[in-house]
Amino acid sequence: MSSLKELRDVRLDKLNRLRALGVNPYTAKSFKDTENGDILVNFEKVEGKEVTVAGRAVAIRTHGKLAFIDIRDQSGKIQLYIKEDNITKADHINEEINFSELDLLDNGDFVEGTGKVVKTQRGEISVEVSRIRLLTKSLRPLPDSWEGLKDKETRLRRRYLDLATNPEIFERFMRKAKFWEANREFMRKHGFIEIETPVLENATGGADATPFVTHHNYLDQDFFLRISTELYQKRLIGGGFEKIFTLGPNFRNEGLSDEHHQEYSQIEWYWAYADYRDNMNFVKDMMRYVSQEVYGKTEFTTRGHTFDLANEWTEVDYPQILKEQYGLDIFNTNLEELKKMAKDHNVKIDANSNEMRIIDALWKDIRKTLSGPAFLINEPAFMSPLAKSRREDTRLTERFHIILAGSELGNGYSELNDPQDQLARFMDQQDARENGDTEAQMLDIDYVEMLEYGMPPCSGYAHSERLFWFLEDVPSREGVLFPQMRHDVDDVTKGIYPKVFKSTEQKNAAHAAKPQDFDRKAVIVIDEALENWQITNTIAHTSAFIGHKLNERFGTGENFVTEDKITHPRNSQYPFITLKASKAQLSILMSKVRDSKLLYHGFIQEMIRTTDDKEITTILKNKKDTEIEYLGIGIFGTKEEVNSLTKKFSLYK
Repeated sequence: MSSLKELRDVRLDKLNRLRALGVNPYTAKSFKDTENGDILVNFEKVEGKEVTVAGRAVAIRTHGKLAFIDIRDQSGKIQLYIKEDNITKADHINEEINFSELDLLDNGDFVEGTGKVVKTQRGEISVEVSRIRLLTKSLRPLPDSWEGLKDKETRLRRRYLDLATNPEIFERFMRKAKFWEANREFMRKHGFIEIETPVLENATGGADATPFVTHHNYLDQDFFLRISTELYQKRLIGGGFEKIFTLGPNFRNEGLSDEHHQEYSQIEWYWAYADYRDNMNFVKDMMRYVSQEVYGKTEFTTRGHTFDLANEWTEVDYPQILKEQYGLDIFNTNLEELKKMAKDHNVKIDANSNEMRIIDALWKDIRKTLSGPAFLINEPAFMSPLAKSRREDTRLTERFHIILAGSELGNGYSELNDPQDQLARFMDQQDARENGDTEAQMLDIDYVEMLEYGMPPCSGYAHSERLFWFLEDVPSREGVLFPQMRHDVDDVTKGIYPKVFKSTEQKNAAHAAKPQDFDRKAVIVIDEALENWQITNTIAHTSAFIGHKLNERFGTGENFVTEDKITHPRNSQYPFITLKASKAQLSILMSKVRDSKLLYHGFIQEMIRTTDDKEITTILKNKKDTEIEYLGIGIFGTKEEVNSLTKKFSLYK
């Protein structure tokens, strides 16, 4: 079997021959006026009529003076029926080719055919063409025509090939588009309007999840990619909207699994003057509507579970089921008891899990046995920082989750609109974050401020595309068009484009050829009386801070390479100089540095005593600036600016 490169070379030769004929192999215009699928469905209405169809060639067959080309567009596949006598002439300037030039076409090319709709002698619906045009010449053969898509990784990395060669995969994502359209239709039919919310947030909230962090260069401030649209939608409810929803991407910096993907689409809505019971009924109706619109059914089998959305939805009481299964009173327990319970029941937990996370892990062990459809209700307030407490038992909340096939596939509640209660819960979450729980929610004081102006009673709900994955019974990466994967380029592609993919040595040489920027520098001035361990600590923390804050390429290249081809990390782009000064001089220097507007860092006595920012915050609240003892000051800027501030200090030797 020929290699991919050899097959590509053959096609390159055909490309050159087409150009020599005057054919543009990458035309900008098609005259397609009919979908392939419409001809197949409505043959009786269009038989004998002239149409123009177009699509990717997936099969080419010649038999003497006859040729057949199967082309596929989004709607389906149809056959072009070609008789030599019908296309003896061709207008090459308009990308037409004649019968003798059909050998310049290959599977994978996009072609257009114009002619009458007929049935062949074998009864196959076809277009008997009087004109055939080349729209796009493919240089690489589709996988099924050489060695196939070898493995799942290849399919996911080259999803365009997966779609082009596997109609069932293409149909899955057509259903996904219909799934979201049905969601939108249901919302609009019930008076909801679609609105937008920020993707970049100062404080992210609305769910227990670890966010992605990015940096806004102009504002010189870190932002978070949203994990939910909740807090901004509720700001809009406070502003007067009553029925709103968003449908778009969210981002959670968590592990990849069959049920989780770090970038995913989600619909989320908020409904003023409604409570969680109203929303539960609304969600049931929506699920039934969407399943009928997309699949024409309500019964599904997935992940080893079978459920029917048309059935009655049972209710699962959170504290009660934990009591029944484990004898656990979630309101009267402690960390050691919970750890022992998890161990006794073989429930995996992280070594640093707190009480809330262990209770959640125990619940999830029960959840995997439930097929649904069901609602999980009465979730505790300590696990629901944004949900309204129940009047009859404030330890519980008016919150619900959808349970299908052993998983939670939707979340809603009566929204908390008491600003004092909300602030107290945010503070509890903030404490959890400061104690190492990266999924705990952030304190959003601007949101609390909005609540103080007043937000009407309302209920919110959200489900992500994980619901679609479950209805399809596919893992997350099979339900996402372009799943996140490590970037990789195969050796064949590197061989085809040698100028693009230079060797490591060439890359390093290119970087090395770029001169270092000696016009700027970093200087760290440290207390001359420090002990050795304090010196290393001060320099390490200060230089790391400056390096992190530089919003540009920090290194001079990829690697240094030794004679025996061993790589070593390259140098900093800028000089780092260490000087010494007295305590009094450091204090004076800091006041000048602040006025200079340069990038700087002051390493203080409290930072060497503890790495706990919360503790340092408490200490500094009770100190004046003149009482702070500086161990070292780092400054970055142009040589002229930095030297003017530090010229009186000598090198630390």
